[in-house]
Amino acid sequence: MDESAIIERARKGDVQAYNRLVIEHQELAYNVARRIVGNPQTAEDVTQDAFIAAYQALDQFRGGSFKAWLLRIVTNRCYDVLRRHKRRPQASIEELTEENESAPFLRSAEESPEQYQQRAELAQVIERCLQSLPPEQRITAVLCDVEGYDYNDIARILSISLGTVKSRISRARSKLRECLQKVQELLPQQYRLGVER
Repeated sequence: MDESAIIERARKGDVQAYNRLVIEHQELAYNVARRIVGNPQTAEDVTQDAFIAAYQALDQFRGGSFKAWLLRIVTNRCYDVLRRHKRRPQASIEELTEENESAPFLRSAEESPEQYQQRAELAQVIERCLQSLPPEQRITAVLCDVEGYDYNDIARILSISLGTVKSRISRARSKLRECLQKVQELLPQQYRLGVER
């Protein structure tokens, strides 16, 4: 059964059909929320709240990409949490590397303990730099550079113009680059700027 048929059944009150949508999209929704709010427990709450809100608003879904529509709800819930808490909690490196399936590039079975430690330190710095971004820039950076959405999809998900997406991503990348250059010794050689001393 295709997704539009499942959505139609869910609209008519079929909870099992909606559960199929949840199972299909829960990992993505959680990963986006976790990267934005920076805390696994808060991300779980945001994800659950977003799925409840999406179920209650299914009659407002007008077709197109259900994933984009759902991620708009998730990111709006993340904005609400960030505004409410006025802080940016940090996640532990263990959660980032062991529990997050969207970060497989952070694992390798063929590395030495020293390489593991260097990678863990770099992952921690990247997460800290990401969490230091203003929420609007963090959200666009996560959607683009972590989850792989193109600019048009991000514009639809966030209900903003394409120009705004480009501007936010440019600013986010610039700030991330600036933040990471402070710890050049942790970066792989090809990502270091300037001359090594």
